Amino acid sequence: MKELLNQQFLIPQTSAIAEASAVARRYGDLINLSIGDPDVPTPREIIERAFADALEGHTKYTDPRGYPELREEIRAFYREEYGDSVADEEIFVCAAGVVGMYLVFQVLLDQGDEVIIPDPYFTCYPDQVRAAGGVPVFLPTYEEEGFSIHLERLEGLVTPRTKAILINTPNNPAGTCLSRKNLEELAAFCQRHGLLVVADDIYTNFCYGEPFFPIRALPGMAERTVTVNSFSKNYIMTGFRIGNIVAPTAVIRAIQQLNEYVVFTAPSVSQRGAMWALRSRKELEPPLWELFRGRMQYAAERMNQIPWMSVPAPQGSMYLFPSIKRTGLTSAEVTRRILEEAHVLVLPGNTFGACGEGHLRVACTVENEVMGRAFDRISKMEISFQK
Repeated sequence: MKELLNQQFLIPQTSAIAEASAVARRYGDLINLSIGDPDVPTPREIIERAFADALEGHTKYTDPRGYPELREEIRAFYREEYGDSVADEEIFVCAAGVVGMYLVFQVLLDQGDEVIIPDPYFTCYPDQVRAAGGVPVFLPTYEEEGFSIHLERLEGLVTPRTKAILINTPNNPAGTCLSRKNLEELAAFCQRHGLLVVADDIYTNFCYGEPFFPIRALPGMAERTVTVNSFSKNYIMTGFRIGNIVAPTAVIRAIQQLNEYVVFTAPSVSQRGAMWALRSRKELEPPLWELFRGRMQYAAERMNQIPWMSVPAPQGSMYLFPSIKRTGLTSAEVTRRILEEAHVLVLPGNTFGACGEGHLRVACTVENEVMGRAFDRISKMEISFQK
C-alpha cells in the first residue's frame, strides 16, 4: 500500500497541537494552556440569527464565492475600518482560514517557488507551502527586536525564485504586532523586489496598543497582497469553520476554480453567522477585546513573578511567548517538567520554528482564576536559573 502514497505522506507526522490534545487526557486535574480555542462561547446573537436563517432555508449551496450579502459586509468592513476600497470580485468566502491559506499557496506557487516565512511561525505554514510544491525559507526574528522584520536579513534571503513573504500580525505564537512603520518598510521592500505579501490577518481584533492596520491598505499594496481572514478568533467562531480571502481578481478566479474541486462552497449556515458577526461587530468586538487584554495582562504579570520566566508587555493575539532561557534548559525540557510536575500543558517554543527555542507558548484562553491556579502550581516548581 505504501507505494501508492504520495512520498511526503509516507512519514507519519503529528502536529504538536494534535499531540497536546492527546496529552490533555492523561491528567484528571490538567490545566490546558496550549490551544487557541477560547473557553468563551460564540456570541449568542450570531448563533440565533444564523440558525434563524437556516430555518428560513439558508441550508443550500451558495454562490461559489460566498453569499453576495456576506461579500458586501466584507467590503463595508474594509471601507469603514481602514478606508480601503475592495471590489466584490476581490473577495472569496472560504471554509476556514487554514483552508484559505492552503488554497492561496496552491494557486500562487509553481514547483520550486520560495516563500519567506518569519520565524517563529504558525506550525501549518511550512507544510502548506511544501504541499503546493514550494520551498519555505525562514527569516529569523528575535524577542530583543520585538520579533519585527529586519530588512537586511530579509534582503539576504531573496533569490530569483522568491515569490512571496508571509506575515501574521498580531502573531501566533509570539503575541507581537508589526508596527505601522515596519509594515511600510516591508511594503516598499516588496514593491522594490516585485514580491507578493500573503497576510494571515486572523487576530485583527486583538491589538492592545497601536490599532491593527492591514498591509494591503498601504499605497501600491492592494495589487500585490493576498489576505486570509478568519472569523474563528475575532468572533469566537472556531467550530463554524469560516473565513475569507481578499486578493487581486486573477487570484480569486484561480481560487474559485480550485475550490470547486475541494469543497465547492463554504457552509451556508456558517456564512450567515459570519454576515451577522460583521453587522454586529461594533457591539461584539469591544467586550472580547477587553476580556482578552485583561487575561493577557494578568498572565504576563504572573509570569514575570516567576524567577526563571520573563515576558514583555502584551501586544496582541491570545498568546504570550515567555522566555525561559534563564533556566539553561530547552523549551521541550521545561514544557515536559511543567506538565509532569504542575499538570499544566503549554507548548514548547521550538514547535514554532528555530527562533522559538528558549520560549513557551501560553494560550490565554481560559479565565484568570484558572490561569491563576496554573501559575500557582508552576511557581512552586524547583527550577534553577542562570542569573
